[in-house]
Amino acid sequence: MNQPLAYVHPGAKIAKNVVIEPFTTIHNNVIIGEGTWIGSNVTIMEGARIGKNCSIFPGAVISAVPQDKKFNDEDTTTEIGDNTTIRECVTINRGTTDRMKTKIGSNCWIMAYCHIAHDCIVGDHCIFSNNSTLAGHINVGDYVVLAGMAAVQQFCSIGNHAFVTGGSLVRKDVPPYVKAAREPLSYVGINSIGLRRRGFTTEKIREVQSIYRILYQSKYNNTQAVAFIEAEMEATPERDEVLEFIKNSQRGIMKGYFSN
Repeated sequence: MNQPLAYVHPGAKIAKNVVIEPFTTIHNNVIIGEGTWIGSNVTIMEGARIGKNCSIFPGAVISAVPQDKKFNDEDTTTEIGDNTTIRECVTINRGTTDRMKTKIGSNCWIMAYCHIAHDCIVGDHCIFSNNSTLAGHINVGDYVVLAGMAAVQQFCSIGNHAFVTGGSLVRKDVPPYVKAAREPLSYVGINSIGLRRRGFTTEKIREVQSIYRILYQSKYNNTQAVAFIEAEMEATPERDEVLEFIKNSQRGIMKGYFSN
């Protein structure tokens, strides 16, 4: 860690085996866990809480004040879990009084030029490809993949194991286990490849497919489809997760491809 060409504020708490490359600046009120590597020309600002064995590449700016005119220098944080990689020129802003934090989970891979705005909560094992952008107050589940240049509108939610194709504009909530594509953003199937990679059985994948056939490819509206799924399909964790997501959706879920 003893890099004379980096600036580390005396109030920062840095584990002994953290590597900090030249020309990086680490501000006061920062905590960085052991085994983390900080590349050159990184700026880590007040309120950053970075876990163990992370990699942060040159040009990244972590925990800058939010781009929110209501922000009044409240004591908020940016939290990054263990084993997360943040590539070149990524910007992650700290929270506002809404949630008091912006949070990125563990084992995530945030590729170059992504932006994650204030009060976003991102789960574990997520992959955000180059230039993906999250506006403020967004919820992202575990194992979510955003392909390149996807842009998510503020207050949206994306469920676990969802895949959003490149260049997509996300204006509605994206339920768990699905693939989202087209303009406007629509359901185009379930993320069967991702689910297989993560150990879901063929029977479980078929169950998820059946849920979304009722929701998106039947004669029912959303309310009717939810009632039918609850009444006719066996209760399982996956079924209940989908139903709970739909019931809690604030922006409404994206449409099916037959309803655009």
